[in-house]
Amino acid sequence: MNGRDLVRSIKTVGSAGAAQGLRTVRAAWRTRRADASALPSRGAERARVPGSVQEVETAPGGGIIRFSRSELRIMVAVNGAVFWGWDGASPEPSYALAGRCPEPDPRAFLEPDKEGGWRVVAERVTVAVSRHGAVEVRTPGGVTLRRDLPPRWWEPVGGGTARWMQRSEVAADARFFGLGGRASGPRLRDGTYRMWNTDPGHAFGPGDDPLYITMPVQLVVADAATHLVFRDTSWVGTVTLREGEEGAGSGHDRAGTSELRMEGGPLRCWVVVGTPARVLLVWASLTGAPALPPTWALGHHHARWGFGSEQEIRRIVSGYQERELPLDAVHLDIDHYDEHQVFTVDQERFPKLALLAKELRQDGIRLVSIVDPAVKAAEGNAVYDSGMAEDAFVRDAAGRLVRGVVWPGEAVFPDFTHARVREWWGRLYEERLAQGFSGFWHDMNEPTSFAAFGEPTLPRSARHALEGRGGDHREAHNVYALCMARAGYEGVRELAPEERPFIFSRSGWVGMQRYGGTWSGDVATGWPGLRASLSLVLGLGLCGVPYSGPDVGGFDGRPSPELYLRWFQLGAYLPLFRTHASLRAGRREPWEFGAEVLEHARVALVERRRLLPYFVTLAHLARRTGAPYVRPLWWSAPEDRALRDCEDAFLLGDCLLVAPVLDPGAVRRAVQLPRGRWYDTVTEQMYEGPGQVFLDAPLSRIPVLARAGAVVPVRGDDGGLELDVWAPAPGRTGGGVVVRDAGDGWDEPELERYVTRWSGQRLVVEREGGSGEPPYPVRVRGLGKR
Repeated sequence: MNGRDLVRSIKTVGSAGAAQGLRTVRAAWRTRRADASALPSRGAERARVPGSVQEVETAPGGGIIRFSRSELRIMVAVNGAVFWGWDGASPEPSYALAGRCPEPDPRAFLEPDKEGGWRVVAERVTVAVSRHGAVEVRTPGGVTLRRDLPPRWWEPVGGGTARWMQRSEVAADARFFGLGGRASGPRLRDGTYRMWNTDPGHAFGPGDDPLYITMPVQLVVADAATHLVFRDTSWVGTVTLREGEEGAGSGHDRAGTSELRMEGGPLRCWVVVGTPARVLLVWASLTGAPALPPTWALGHHHARWGFGSEQEIRRIVSGYQERELPLDAVHLDIDHYDEHQVFTVDQERFPKLALLAKELRQDGIRLVSIVDPAVKAAEGNAVYDSGMAEDAFVRDAAGRLVRGVVWPGEAVFPDFTHARVREWWGRLYEERLAQGFSGFWHDMNEPTSFAAFGEPTLPRSARHALEGRGGDHREAHNVYALCMARAGYEGVRELAPEERPFIFSRSGWVGMQRYGGTWSGDVATGWPGLRASLSLVLGLGLCGVPYSGPDVGGFDGRPSPELYLRWFQLGAYLPLFRTHASLRAGRREPWEFGAEVLEHARVALVERRRLLPYFVTLAHLARRTGAPYVRPLWWSAPEDRALRDCEDAFLLGDCLLVAPVLDPGAVRRAVQLPRGRWYDTVTEQMYEGPGQVFLDAPLSRIPVLARAGAVVPVRGDDGGLELDVWAPAPGRTGGGVVVRDAGDGWDEPELERYVTRWSGQRLVVEREGGSGEPPYPVRVRGLGKR
């Protein structure tokens, strides 16, 4: 017995003073015993490296290079993505890929390289392999973007899973982004980042890592080019980053480094090279197009853990309506369940939930339900009984049910890595739809199981189907929430085929955008939490998850009126715009912070409603191109180093630049502008980039700039679509895209492109291809006195 864990157990029971505290102690000891008996001890290990090249087998797009102790499979796909896998690893099976692996490029082939190595030359990239197994990715011009040194394996002498390490070098000027949801980002500084989806168990800030979504995906931005690298393994591991330094030491550059260590799984890699837009386009073609949210999900959402009753919901909604504040959705947390049991309703506090949902929907407000994966382990619980009949729950190595502790008490967990279990779970959403819910909010799905000590999740030795391959929780943990999202998405689509499913999830993995989006999780109330909110949205977008947003106001505590308002103003320009707070936190309704905050929040809400057609357009563009709604300032100019280091502002699509206020007391702030002409959307003052400008940021608003020449679809006063056209600079042109959407369903709306240009002193706005003027009212802005 570990003395430290014993002390923790005593403290937990003493502080909890209830059965739940004792349950968490028991759960922690069960996990400790299960892993001690079922996980193999590592013991003696044998180190291994690839060795030297022995023979080469060519194939379309690449081939196989055999070394004395391993072999490397390499392929350049028709979309330009590069794959390689060691020890015979293939692209499939993979939870990340959407559908089949792309076809190899028949124009690319293996050929001898200098010094006994080999290379594959393709249109957009060259991949060179040294005779000892180092892999270099180069631009067509021959500039090396990354160099992966020969990998190392450590194999147990008695057999078992090998752990491995891969060290890579990048340009000295390169900057790292990605790795999922990281509060300290979006640019990742020197340090070690863990690959293990984790519920921190408390409201988090920038110093907390890891969080709910970890992904072995890095976007590396350098002068020569941008590239994305994805290590396709879901096993637990770490990534250690170290930025390079130009002119280090005796005047020579020091390369940046990335070192990945994994406890198991295949050593396989995807690399995509190009502009950020092209990289994310190819990435979406590999991992799946982002799900398209219904239009109402791009409006304002109000949530709280602790609404408590139908009467409270009606009171909150009436508060919005009486003050004429736009509201599109209300979210119900676990307190609407019957004793916290998933797929149930507390009939005493919500006796007419279906009627409430119907009446709210008539007012244009949707209900969204939380859905947790943990199922109360009690006979008579309908979900537990049906799950037992389906043999749906995770078991241990001895075949016993794995039990944890979550909100309903002792709980079991569906094995979402089994197709049959996903189908069973998907059918359960029929109960939610019958209650009138329009969307679903997946929580606690890392998965979380409360524990007095150790990791708050399932035992690593717990067994999973893994699509028939079989394995344990070390491999299944990071994809658990991804598979749950798939179960929910496919189930709702089957049950309500006429409507687009709306699902967002606290946890996930590569490819989760196929089924929906995410939110920040329990971000701490405070100015650091506000800054972390933006970091998470930007970082997740660069990993291919475009729809996300924070708990506006923070999850815990009570924000000051200023902090709440600044958070609210930021949220109004993020894809998921949702206020939310914990059971013990202060209120989050705008009128709770005084008359001044209420009026300024009204401005933000009205502007979000006005920009709804633009958000709809961005959602469709994300689905078609993989481009996130929220983009770093360097998106169109990654070679601009000043923009590369800017983390306190962002582009909303191609047309708008948003500069939130992230510090207390600020009424003016510096903004780094990309190249071109920009207009303040309120004053219409003109600014020229690139360069830094100082903008007023009174409490009433945050600075938002429009790109000269932009065409922005907006909602007019009558509810119809209009175009805000920002005048291009003299002699310049501009343009924009409009996608009209009925709001739901699966019809494929037309993508309309518009161009702006000067004809003498007259500004012309026309449909691309010379097909005439736009069929919408046009408001020209930025003309000044002209």
